This record gives sequence, C-alpha cells and structure tokens, in this order.
Amino acid sequence: MTFHQFAYRNVIRNARIYAAFFLASLFSVFVFFIYSMLMFHPSIEDGFLGNVSIVGMIVAEITLVLFSWFFIFYSMKAFLEARSKEFAILLHLGMEKKQLSKLIFLETFLIGTVSIVVGILFGFAFSRFFFMIVREILMLEELPFYFSWEPFLLTITVYLSAFILISILSVYFTPERNLLDYFKGYSKLYSQEFYSFQKAIIGVIFILTGYVLAILTSRVTLYSFGILIVILITMGTYLFFSHTTLFLLDRVRSRKSIYWKRNRMLSVAEQSLIMKSNSKMFFVVTIVSTLAFLCVGLLAALSSYTSQYDKMNPLGLIYKGHTDNPYENLHINALIRELEEQGLSYHMARFEVKKQTSSFTQYEVEVFRESDINNLLFSYGYPLVRLDSGESMFIPYSEESINELSQRTVETVLIENNVEVIIDKVYPKLIFPSSIISLNSIIISDEDFMLLKNPYFGYPEVEPGYHLFTFDIPQWFETTDVGLGIYYRVSKEYLKEEYNLPFYFENAGLSYSFILSTYSLFTLVGILVAAVFLLAAGSFIYFRLHTSLEFEKKKFDVLKRMGLTDLELKKIVNAHLMPQFFLPWGVALLHSLFAFVALQNLLKHIANISIVKELILAFGFLVIIQIIYFYLIRWRYITHVRD
Repeated sequence: MTFHQFAYRNVIRNARIYAAFFLASLFSVFVFFIYSMLMFHPSIEDGFLGNVSIVGMIVAEITLVLFSWFFIFYSMKAFLEARSKEFAILLHLGMEKKQLSKLIFLETFLIGTVSIVVGILFGFAFSRFFFMIVREILMLEELPFYFSWEPFLLTITVYLSAFILISILSVYFTPERNLLDYFKGYSKLYSQEFYSFQKAIIGVIFILTGYVLAILTSRVTLYSFGILIVILITMGTYLFFSHTTLFLLDRVRSRKSIYWKRNRMLSVAEQSLIMKSNSKMFFVVTIVSTLAFLCVGLLAALSSYTSQYDKMNPLGLIYKGHTDNPYENLHINALIRELEEQGLSYHMARFEVKKQTSSFTQYEVEVFRESDINNLLFSYGYPLVRLDSGESMFIPYSEESINELSQRTVETVLIENNVEVIIDKVYPKLIFPSSIISLNSIIISDEDFMLLKNPYFGYPEVEPGYHLFTFDIPQWFETTDVGLGIYYRVSKEYLKEEYNLPFYFENAGLSYSFILSTYSLFTLVGILVAAVFLLAAGSFIYFRLHTSLEFEKKKFDVLKRMGLTDLELKKIVNAHLMPQFFLPWGVALLHSLFAFVALQNLLKHIANISIVKELILAFGFLVIIQIIYFYLIRWRYITHVRD
C-alpha cells in the first residue's frame, strides 16, 4: 500500500469525523459559486440589476471568503485534536513527524478537492433555478442561463488555495508535543481552571457599556459610537467566556445548598472545566452567531421598510420646482399625458408655497394656503381644514411629530409682510412625505395668504418659495414607466457635487420597484450567508463534542457502572450540552437585540418605521431552529455515549 493510498483509506475510515466538515465546506462552496454565477452574469456587467445589488453581492462574496478560510482553519485544529491517539500510534510505529504532516496535508487536500468539485456541480445544477428565482424577484423580462469559465476559476482558486494554505499552517503552528501528550488526547485539557476576578468584572462592564451606547446611538453619534460599541462588545464577550462564566460557576460552588443537590455537583464541575477549556470556541460561536442574527435582522428591517413604504409615501408622483422653473408646463403636461395613456386615474393638486421668516424662531418657515391643502385632502378623503384669519396649523413631517406639535402653541409674525398668526393645532394625519416639506411648515387661511406680497428676505439669492404638484394615484405601484426621462435626469444630477436643476421629481412606484428588487436580492444573499454562519456555528460545537467523545464515553461508562439510570443519563447530558449550545447563542441574541435597538432609534428619525414585529418573528424562527438542532445533536450524543 502506497502512502497516498494510506491517506485515502484514512479519510474513508474517518468519514464520521470529517462528515460535518465536508458538508459545511460543500455548502460554503455551493453558495459562493451561485453568487459568482450571478455576479459574472452578462446582465450584471451591463448594469442591468443596478450598482447597489452588485455592491451587496461583492460584500457577501468577500464575507464568505474570509469566514470560510477561518472556518477551515478552526476545523483543521479540531480534527487534529480528535485524532491525537491515532497520530500517537503512527508515531509509535515509526512514522516521522514530517511524514505525519504530509499525511495530514494529503487528507485535507483530498477532502477539500472533493468538496470543491461536488459544491461546484451542485451550484451549477442549481444555477438555472436560481436565475429563475432572481428573474421573478427583480421583475426582469429574462435572465438567461449562461456558461462562463470565470465563476469556476474564481471558486476553485479561492477554496483550493484555502485548503492548501490552511492545511500547511495548521500543521506548522501546531505546538510540538511528545508521544505521551498525543496519547492523553482531550483529557489533558481538563486541567485546573483559573480566572481573574478583575477581568470577570471588566467583561461585564464592557458589555453593559456597549449596550448603553447602543441605546443612546443617534444620527449624530452613529459613527463614533458604532466603532466603540463593536470594540467593547467584542472584548467584553471574550472576557465573559474566559473569566466571567468561571467566576459565576465558582460562586455557585461556594453555595453548598445549591451545589450539593442531586447531580448538580457533577454538572457544575463539568461546566467549569468546559468553559475554561473552550472559552475561545464559545467566543467564536457567539461572534459568528451574532453575525448570522444581524443578517436575518437586517432583512427583517428591510421587510418592515418595504411593507410600510406606502404609508410613508401616500402620493404617486411629486413634482417640485422653482417659481420661475422654465420646464414646469412641459413636464406637468408630459406627466398627465403618460398617466392618461396608461389609463391610470389620478388627482392633481397644485401648491404655491411661500417662504417667510418667523419672528418666534427667526428661521425660515414654509407657508401653504388653506384651499390648496383642502384640494389634496379631498382626494385623500381626509377631513378638510377650516381656518379663520390669524389662525394657523402645523403640517406634520412624521407620525411622532403629530403628538409633539399638538402640544405646542406658537404666536408668531411672518416678518416680511407683518402678518400675525397663532399656531395652536396640527393636522392629525401625514399629508406629504417627509422628504418634500421642511420641518417648519404651516397652513394659513386664504385671507392671510393673500397678504404675503413681499418675498422672502433672502430673495433673489434664495428662492422665495416653490411650486408643488402632487398626483394622488390609487394604483401608484403601476407608475414605474411614468416620467422616466425626468426621473433619470434628477438622479443623474444627484450624482454631481452640487444639485443645480430648477426642479425635483419623485416617482413612488418606480422607487418602490427599485427598493423591492434590492430587498429581494439581498434576502437571497442574506439568507444564504446567515445559513452558512449558523451551520458553521453549530459545526464548531459539534467538532468540540466529537473531539471529547471518547473521553465522555469513558466517563459515562463509569457512571453507569455506579448505577446511573437512563433518565439520569439524559438529565446529566442536558445539563452538559445546554450551556454549550444556548449560552453562546443567547449572548449573541442579546448582542443583536441591542444592535437593533440602535437601528430602531435611527429609523425613527430617518424613515419613521418600526421593526419590532419583524424582529420578533425573525428571532423567534431562529430560536426554533436552534432548539431543533440541539435535540438532533443531543440524540446523536446520547447514542454515542450509550454504545
């Protein structure tokens, strides 16, 4: 038997050990390949799917590459530990350490090559179906299947180099061990645990400080707090698993009334050793699980935004221009013509908005006429405004502002024309999207509006007001082809350093189609990335359990000879496995919840939406998956220790 045949048969004999590693690697290759197929698609190269989608896919590809390399490296270390006794026998029989390194390299190269080939084959076979899904999601006329060497070359290069390099590094960075250490295997890890009380407290302080900063995060503090939160949570999580958990378990052992009860002594003592020996693994699982939860949570947040988009954008089309805008008639007539050609019913309202200076704040205020507002409100079916001379009303810019402004009473003078008004009420519903009007917008009576003859003090350097045209369209989801020329001209101008067009245009239907397409594509990307993260997080725990399986079987054999029943065995296994599964994922879930508290604070100011319901559903689904996964591993674990 040649050396290469020996390596091959070693892989076949240890198929149970390598199964989780092979499947996780295969799934990672599969996901990476179908991403590559979509990224190199000719339609993508022509910009057909939009730059935002391309950027998201590139980020997902890079994330998968970095994480896959780390996952393979960690898995290799676990396999070397699990097979320590086998290596000890080979060394005892005369194998040189150089030959042992070559054996490990050949085995890893074989498994890596098979996972790459199978992953690519599955990915290529699934690509046609994947393109069909993407075509329907993005509402494309066609997204044909194609064949190109680029996705194959990229996937093979990335993963083959990962397996080769990491197999070499795993052997190279493995510390020198004598033959006795190899024979001891996993049992040598069960040494006396040690922790630092100061570091245990610091870990909790770091995590709590990160949570407080997440709660206090706003648009102003986003960048400074964001970096600091990541650093504090990461360092705090590491200290929590390496010191805080040991401190808490030590406190439990010091209370005899708790520690000396039934089989709790065995469970607590076992957890102390496990936490000390595997603190780095628990830290890695927590961080990886947090990334998975964040992926799913962000998708839930995007889902909330898309589902509430119609509430934030009650109008189908909005055209806003300077008072001397030369394109006004041309554009408005074109929009009306296109709506009529498509058979879409609409109600157009025209507003002449004037800017004035408020004596109360000394700032600019946008003034709307009562009759103009009522024209739009009639179309909405909302209650009309009734104002007497000298009365005024706030226009809300968000749902929250309705409550805030309803409690305010302002007596002010519109300085340019010396018009006195009392603003003591707010309209109880949103009239315009927040992007159209300023935060200081009011409605005054027609009589008072006629008195505003003098322009704003900043005129002519500053526009004295603007004309606003709104189109209330019941089927605004179908306006994707209306005003495309105006829309693309406005979009192109926004890419420049300074916006110089005398008009602005919004098409809610077209914007929604872009948002929905991007969200749908991100959903595909995010779900697959989250699946890779969750699979890897579970695999880390599986590898650790498998590494210690022989030692655990001996321990339970001793307990069974002492009279341990099957029911007691299950209770001890539960106490043994549950902290290893649910403590890292519980901490990760807590990290994610506070991250989304910060996101919710930002969304309230930016888009005025709530993501609480979506997050509860998403995280509830993840918890159910983890519970199912726990019982599967528990079943396999009990089966092994009973054999």
